[in-house]
Amino acid sequence: MLQRFIYALTLYLLMPFVVYRLAARGIKYHGYFARWRERFGYFPDPGIRDSIWVHAVSLGEVNAAIPLIEALMERHSDTRFVVTTVTPTGSDRVLRVFGDRVFHVYLPYDLTRAVRRFLDRVRPRLAVIMETEIWPNLFMNCADRGIPVVIANARLSEKSLRGYWPIQPLVRRAIRSASFVAAQSASDYERLRALGAAESRLAIAGNLKFDMTMPGGMRERGIAFRAAAGPGRPVWIAASTHEGEEMAVLKAHVEVLRRFPDALLLIAPRHPERFKPVAIACRAHGFRTETRSDDEQASPQCQCFVADSMGELIGFYAAADVAFVGGSLVPVGGHNLLEPAALALPVVVGPHTFNFAEVTEDLIAAGAVLRIEEADRLGGTVVRLFADDAERRRMGEAAEAAIERERGAVARTMAIVEKVLAGSVTRAAS
Repeated sequence: MLQRFIYALTLYLLMPFVVYRLAARGIKYHGYFARWRERFGYFPDPGIRDSIWVHAVSLGEVNAAIPLIEALMERHSDTRFVVTTVTPTGSDRVLRVFGDRVFHVYLPYDLTRAVRRFLDRVRPRLAVIMETEIWPNLFMNCADRGIPVVIANARLSEKSLRGYWPIQPLVRRAIRSASFVAAQSASDYERLRALGAAESRLAIAGNLKFDMTMPGGMRERGIAFRAAAGPGRPVWIAASTHEGEEMAVLKAHVEVLRRFPDALLLIAPRHPERFKPVAIACRAHGFRTETRSDDEQASPQCQCFVADSMGELIGFYAAADVAFVGGSLVPVGGHNLLEPAALALPVVVGPHTFNFAEVTEDLIAAGAVLRIEEADRLGGTVVRLFADDAERRRMGEAAEAAIERERGAVARTMAIVEKVLAGSVTRAAS
């Protein structure tokens, strides 16, 4: 109890800084200002009872959760569904995919009263928490109310495991209060066990992202984009880039243009606040630059196209010959490689892929992904792939085969959820 009290007190003391950060982000991206009361558990009571609640923090987690949510909706068609996110990009994706089929709000901060207000309004009979969201107050309030919690698609990097150290006893209590933890991989299993998950309620279910299906018309959208941009041009995409990577990408494009003067770069910054700075940087490098917001499509004269929109990344992947996935040249930990791999694209990553370590290593071993250790090697790697049709084709086929081998996580996770709902998995005392 003392640990929980100290944790709660610390959160309340830190809240002015959290609100300041929220406001600062809102200046750059106004979505953070909208619906801010929801972050404290204030929203109109939707009159929901016995809902199934799924939490997915941001865009990537929402995309991973979509096939699971659809499967749950099909199985439990008479149940109301609640989906929460933390970021506006995740929120936009939920509303775009599910519309009024789900009740959507932001997850409140892990403040005791905020969590209680949230649970009072949505009254779930099951909570499915995606990936790495382990919040002590949230989990223990669910336990206090007898709400079973399944951590789905659970992953835990070495860095995250170390990061929990200051509150590890409390996190251990939280994770042990969960009814089941469905780990992505063997290494995630071991780290989650080290964090405190009970082995009797911990299993490897696989990565839900392998079960993703391409939205209809994606390949056709890619073909149409290329036709407008000028057929026959080599096209590469730098996706989910972060500050500190975009300059390296633009430098690489200079190198690519020396060998392939008609090459087109699609660059998709990870965060909306990077859209304008990246477009300015492209023009400052002398590239003929167009953007999704201003020009919709790239013209034959365009050298650099900034994808300054949300939720359209798969369509831009479908227009490319080669993909570089960002967050990997800087120590962010990398982003999802499976979307370009599912489109049979050869993928390039940097040295920092600890967020998706096992997936990345498996795809590298399969011959579907190339890792570069230094940013200066990006341009040369793209040039090499542009010049070798056979290697691009071989890498794409290897990616498709690897994804097909790993499918099945949705079915395995659904089996776990059904056991929890049936009460055949008993939560141990934390």
